[in-house]
Amino acid sequence: MPLARSLSVTSLSGLDDWDEEFDLEDAVLFEIAWEVANKVGGIYTVIQTKARLTCEEWGENYFLVGPYTEANVRTQVELIEPTNPALIRTIDKMNASGCKVYFGRWLIEGSPYVILIDVGFTAWSLDRWKSDLWESFGIGVPWFDREANDAVLFGFLTAWLLGEYVAQCEEPPHVLAHFHEWLAGLGLMLCRQRQLPIATIFTTHATLLGRYLCAGNVDFYNKLAEFNVDKEAGDRQIYHRYCLERAAARCAHVFTTVSQITAIEAEFLLKRKPDFVTPNGLNVKKFSAMHEFQNLHAQSKNRINEFVRGHFYGHLDFNLDKTLFLFIAGRYEFSNKGADVFLEALARLNYLLRVNHSDVTVIAFFIMPARTNNFNVETLKGQAVRKQLGDTAHTVKERFGKKLYESLLVGQLPDMSKMLDKEDFTMMKRAIFATQRQCQPPICTHNMLEDSTDPILTCIRRIGLFNSSSDRVKVIFHPEFLSSTSPLLPMDYEEFVRGCHLGVFPSYYEPWGYTPAECTVMGIPSISTNLSGFGCFMEEHIADPSAYGIYILDRRYRGVDESCNQLTTFLYQFCQQSRRQRIIQRNRTERLSDLLDWKYLGRYYISARHMALAKAYPDTYMYEPHDESQPTGFRYPRPASVPPSPAHSLHSSPHHSEAEDNADEDERYDEDLEAEKDRLNIRQPFALPHRLLTHNNSNSQKN
Repeated sequence: MPLARSLSVTSLSGLDDWDEEFDLEDAVLFEIAWEVANKVGGIYTVIQTKARLTCEEWGENYFLVGPYTEANVRTQVELIEPTNPALIRTIDKMNASGCKVYFGRWLIEGSPYVILIDVGFTAWSLDRWKSDLWESFGIGVPWFDREANDAVLFGFLTAWLLGEYVAQCEEPPHVLAHFHEWLAGLGLMLCRQRQLPIATIFTTHATLLGRYLCAGNVDFYNKLAEFNVDKEAGDRQIYHRYCLERAAARCAHVFTTVSQITAIEAEFLLKRKPDFVTPNGLNVKKFSAMHEFQNLHAQSKNRINEFVRGHFYGHLDFNLDKTLFLFIAGRYEFSNKGADVFLEALARLNYLLRVNHSDVTVIAFFIMPARTNNFNVETLKGQAVRKQLGDTAHTVKERFGKKLYESLLVGQLPDMSKMLDKEDFTMMKRAIFATQRQCQPPICTHNMLEDSTDPILTCIRRIGLFNSSSDRVKVIFHPEFLSSTSPLLPMDYEEFVRGCHLGVFPSYYEPWGYTPAECTVMGIPSISTNLSGFGCFMEEHIADPSAYGIYILDRRYRGVDESCNQLTTFLYQFCQQSRRQRIIQRNRTERLSDLLDWKYLGRYYISARHMALAKAYPDTYMYEPHDESQPTGFRYPRPASVPPSPAHSLHSSPHHSEAEDNADEDERYDEDLEAEKDRLNIRQPFALPHRLLTHNNSNSQKN
């Protein structure tokens, strides 16, 4: 489902459509990844959201290749017969030779063709193919590494598919194969080793060794040049995986990665400098109403408020109108994702709010899936108590309304002393008695299987954030992905993000960072780091990211304690903003959505493909390196008014109070005027990294 944003004044006029065309009539693109129609991590999101744009470019000549899993196919894929004659012959021949290859349409936006290979069905060939891998590349795969075994099967099968397709074509085709991550890399290696006439691209979204090294609490980025990569990979028992990844990067015609920070990492660890940086984008759907995303924020926030009322029943001694919802979400990597820094900063923020007698309450959600056996009974009880209170209030309201109606019918003003009888008071007293609670509100919403050793819970015990009445910072650990069918917090992730005020992602290792990007598209401010691809991308494109609600935490040149202090400062400053200041900031954040749209970022993938075709088929395609002195990209300027504290933006606020009006009555803000000033200051965007040319005729150029 595409993420939605508003139209009109928040659109970037500087991001013009790319008018370059490339003759792809005789070219075929195969995009190979383990996460095609198979959700494992972020690569699934990359391929899924990019599919529509790629289909528009390549049409019927675009095929995604992935593993066949019956459960995923039942819900995500429509199996059909292929229409490409060469592909029909290819699949038939492979199936006749002992394989199981399926063809269909992936039921996502763009409806791309998918070729799904059942790797388990050909497991009988594993030992033979492992032997071939050793003889051809000197890479041995241990028997106990199931993921690497799958990579071997998938690699040989995809190379078989591509080789068979080339052989079945009546005329020599221009085939481009794009491989994602080390799990698909063996297929690329085999294509080059067998000298197949195929242009190849390899994209690493995160290096294997980099992820392992960062998890080991080493000074990773300052010691990149010092690592003995072979020894480090061997010590972590991933040497065979590392060899597959490194060989794929070295063999590819074009090597790409997703961010500048990962490009530096890949150059040292994989020993090849990437040819392109291809940032990850999102499909941005535009609203027709100008401020509909603000209304969606208010609606989703109310649903989170309902959960909070139940979770903190008996201890609801704080004002929900002055409560801020912060969250961190993603893979449960305690240090890599920055959960350790976030918790330490929350403890310091709690101290600052208490000593300054702030009336603001912060509730921090940790959405990180971990091993659990069920919901926490106390948490479920809280939601039941909240529902019971709501039912009681509704019943009393109905009885009160009936008596009022009957009194007015006979032309009399009601006697207020008789409007609520003894039974009504008894019902309300029972409801109040049910809200009494002797224990503190729970930290974790589930029963953890490894409670005593869980990193988040261990850290919470150390810093003492136990959701007590004196704490201005509360913590809720939800160790499960969000779902609208959950009996506890029935919200999808997108809806939950919209209802929060700030996303906090102080990652130490984050090659790109979809979570802050999704926040930006939905108009929610976020905190990222200069070690994440997203943070570096925003620093490059925005003159003052914090003015647009993109806070960049320095984790590259500062120690952990300094980073914690900086994060605490960001959080405390955010807590000091008025409600209207936060509304204006959300408008500014949402204005950056076009930067993250595949319509803009997809052109980097297009250029990478064109370069690969030019390298593999120099007689048909060529490229000209562009002048490095010309500016690339653009920097989004500071907003017209800083800080965001205007009073005359009531149209952007679903609700407002007289107190806020009086407090800000001397300030002026015109969002339309501010956006227009921003657009006038935007530099000309995107000079092409390479100018691609085709010459089917002697010196003709197609633009």
